[in-house]
Amino acid sequence: MEAATFASSKILTVGSSSSSLPSSYQSDAHSLQFLRYDLNGSTFKFKSSRSFSVRASAAGGGDSAVTLLDYGAGNVRSVRNAIHSLGFDIKDVQTPEDILNAKRLIFPGVGAFAAAMDVLNRNGMAEALCSYIENDRPFLGICLGLQLLFESSEENGPVTGLGLIPGVVGRFDSANGLRVPHIGWNALQLTQNPEILEDIGNRHVYFVHSYRAMPSDDNNEWVSATCNYGDDFIASVRRGNVHAVQFHPEKSGGVGLSILRRFLYPKSLMTKKPVEGTASQLAKRVIACLDVRTNDKGDLVVTKGDQYDVREQTKENEVRNLGKPVDLAGQYYRDGADEISFLNITGFRDFPLGDLPMLQILRFASENVFVPLTVGGGIRDFTDGNGRYYSSLEVASEYFRSGADKVSIGSDAVYAAEEYLRIGVKTGKSSLEQISRVYGNQAVVVSIDPRRVYLKKPDDVPFKAIRVRDLGPNGEEYAWYQCTVSFPCFLFIMKCSNL
Repeated sequence: MEAATFASSKILTVGSSSSSLPSSYQSDAHSLQFLRYDLNGSTFKFKSSRSFSVRASAAGGGDSAVTLLDYGAGNVRSVRNAIHSLGFDIKDVQTPEDILNAKRLIFPGVGAFAAAMDVLNRNGMAEALCSYIENDRPFLGICLGLQLLFESSEENGPVTGLGLIPGVVGRFDSANGLRVPHIGWNALQLTQNPEILEDIGNRHVYFVHSYRAMPSDDNNEWVSATCNYGDDFIASVRRGNVHAVQFHPEKSGGVGLSILRRFLYPKSLMTKKPVEGTASQLAKRVIACLDVRTNDKGDLVVTKGDQYDVREQTKENEVRNLGKPVDLAGQYYRDGADEISFLNITGFRDFPLGDLPMLQILRFASENVFVPLTVGGGIRDFTDGNGRYYSSLEVASEYFRSGADKVSIGSDAVYAAEEYLRIGVKTGKSSLEQISRVYGNQAVVVSIDPRRVYLKKPDDVPFKAIRVRDLGPNGEEYAWYQCTVSFPCFLFIMKCSNL
């Protein structure tokens, strides 16, 4: 999720009691900080803020402890849950010495390259991290945790990296129609002794990123796997005990857990498996979508609507109940779903942050479901009954820190499209722009509810209509589609010819 970008000249303090900051940016696990940096500058030069004497120590946690470098830029709850599920405790990095004393260090990099390097340099972490890796200590970098090992990045840059691996991290080239970011389940091509990737076989892993490092003669000895998306890019690196992956093992289901397991457990306890054949390339995904709302007893249930009607056609007229959200999410995960989406169609629309049950669903689901989780419904700007204003970014941040990987926006996306068509420019104030600016555009999904409107003749409307096989109620042979916000009010026209 390295595509996220924080607002220019803004201080975000993680673990601070500052009343000026949204609570979603505060962490109870550590006290690292996002410090001031200028996004308008074209070049970033970083130096360690103080002379740091690097000394490694054998102390720092028992054999069941994993040191986690989480600097608060986004949701790493699934990484924590995956580590706990494998029987390990977590020690959070609070000082550079915590890095040097670690027996196993995991760096699930989240956020923008420049912001991450700013944190590492200003807190003395960069020098400690370089020393830890150069001394061949057990290390696993994830996503941005891989990219930071390279010399520099073009993201808001050039920006200087840790410089441990030769190469520049650049953006995927979308000139030939390649969709950026790269999101989905893709295959790996192993290039050397994979070690922690030995269970990959012919299975896929989950990627979500806009920037990537490319293999070259200079970094060839580091590259342990590549992946193809337009071109071959570096999917994982390995040298001795140092590993880093561009994909997200904590979101790659059982195969992802096996990667974490092989990194965490001593090699003597692991069974050596022969590497199987490779998988095909970018895979199609199966996404389980669960409509969640309260029933008449106040319990959250998964329901199914018929033209927006979610009640049984019985005397009791009760809400259609298909099961409990967390239980069904777990079942879909075990059945092989590649992603789980929760759509909140219940109340709390006037106070989304009061929707504690939905936040709890995310927290509980993320404990046992290790594929991407998406949540939608009520993610927008709002003002509560006391006159306190909340931005859509604050609302989304609560969902991210509760375990969501993406948020789905419906009505607000329609309003943003209407505004753009009216004035012809993006304001930067819409929910889509606010959230994608901080968490990356890969973290925002637009949900569109279309409704068919029948026509007698295709030229009855000033845009594209289609011929339908199933005639309308009055024998109409043509139709177009309206995008609905709140039924039956249709506020935005979608010009669709292929739905």
